Amino acid sequence: MNMATNPGRVLVVDDDQAICVVVSESLRRAGHSVKIAGTIADRAKLLESFRPDILVTDVKLPDGDGLDDLNEILADWPDMRVIILSAQNTLNTAVRATEQGAFEYLPKPFDLNELARAVSDGMASRSQSVGADDSLAVPDDNQISDDMPLVGRSPAMQEVYRTIARVIQNDLTILILGESGTGKELVAQAIHRLGHRRAHPFIAVNMAAIPRELIEAELFGYEKGAFTGALNRTAGKFEQADGGTLFLDEIGDMPMEAQTRLLRVLQSAEVTTVGGSTPVKVNVRIIAATNKDLSELIEANRFRQDLYYRLNVVPVDLPPLRSRRDDIPLLARHFLDMAANEGLPRKALTYEAAQLLSLHSWPGNVRELQNVMQRMAVLIREDMISADIVRQNIDLGGAPDQETQDDTIENLLGEWVRRKLAVGSHDTDGSGTLHEDVLGLVEPIVLREALSAADGNQIKAASMLGINRNTLRKKLTDYEIDPLDSRQKGYDSSE
Repeated sequence: MNMATNPGRVLVVDDDQAICVVVSESLRRAGHSVKIAGTIADRAKLLESFRPDILVTDVKLPDGDGLDDLNEILADWPDMRVIILSAQNTLNTAVRATEQGAFEYLPKPFDLNELARAVSDGMASRSQSVGADDSLAVPDDNQISDDMPLVGRSPAMQEVYRTIARVIQNDLTILILGESGTGKELVAQAIHRLGHRRAHPFIAVNMAAIPRELIEAELFGYEKGAFTGALNRTAGKFEQADGGTLFLDEIGDMPMEAQTRLLRVLQSAEVTTVGGSTPVKVNVRIIAATNKDLSELIEANRFRQDLYYRLNVVPVDLPPLRSRRDDIPLLARHFLDMAANEGLPRKALTYEAAQLLSLHSWPGNVRELQNVMQRMAVLIREDMISADIVRQNIDLGGAPDQETQDDTIENLLGEWVRRKLAVGSHDTDGSGTLHEDVLGLVEPIVLREALSAADGNQIKAASMLGINRNTLRKKLTDYEIDPLDSRQKGYDSSE
């Protein structure tokens, strides 16, 4: 690792000693002076004696929440930069970290190079603005809750969370990109709900759902008599959203003539109704979204390039569900819980059912998954949704091809191992080595699948696996696998 161009004092706080050692050694090799602590109390002592330039701290510590007093720390040490680490990889944590004044938020497991970059950026920021007040206002008690509209802990979603956390306290225009069904409106709602405009309206408009000849009247309003059927003056969506957020969904479907007028409104912050002549001032945050490639529309002269630049100040790329397969069991369980809360029968997923859901390509993305889980909650009599039930309700399109297999098995397992190695978590559950943990993760799946294919016949399953029956029996005992129950009750999507 290259020596840091701006070395400083770094305090690393984590109750996982392995993480502290790996991180501290990495930062020391980069030229920083490093001390480590494992509790909030030790952190407080070292803040006084060591006076770090950078504080790298976990959220969950043995004696409390590492974010609870962060605002007070920054009030006492305004020049210090704080980097938050957390295994609670949710939007809530990312927003809390940013609102409390953190310089950077890194979800666990993190990459050491990414942490080194964050420390370097923090030192550069500190040297450029020593004495400046970088703290952010603490959110009120009702601003943040665990009932966030977005679900997922995959690396792709972590990037989305970090972007949201950085933009909620400003009014920069946002362009959300993603396939149909990925949750673009949910992201827009989250930004509005967590931002300073949350007490004002959130107005959503789908450009694709409005007839072309009515789009301008819908957005900007119209005067009485402006056209046939205009019996009264009617405020448009801009006026209705005044003080709040206007979400322009499927912006790529907006006609060129309406694009020209929208650009004028964005530049002047004024709207003129159809049939009117007096501009009306509006104070609206714009969030746009599309599932189309706007650069291709620009090349085809179907979208204004200057409007694109005006809208694409902060891009947010929402990943398709097939690119965040680790989130599928979590989402499926979330949608079953939602269905139960709405009065439908409560259902649970077997481990195998959750894994089977993760193999599906989900062309309709999160929306398709939600519809499937709601349908099964209504139509399935069993309390436990098994792999067989999933097969009956989803067209899996036959066996996955090699590319899909690589994506769901080799790549995902490889990524899991790389993350564990990156942070030094060689003993992931306290019971053995990383090698043993990997075997414990993979081997039970292999054994269950072989038993299922052999209809519970152990001799046949052992032959299929190329091992003797005694070895198979021992492994079944070790993993507490019942050969007559391939569904393995007790395994569910939360594991």
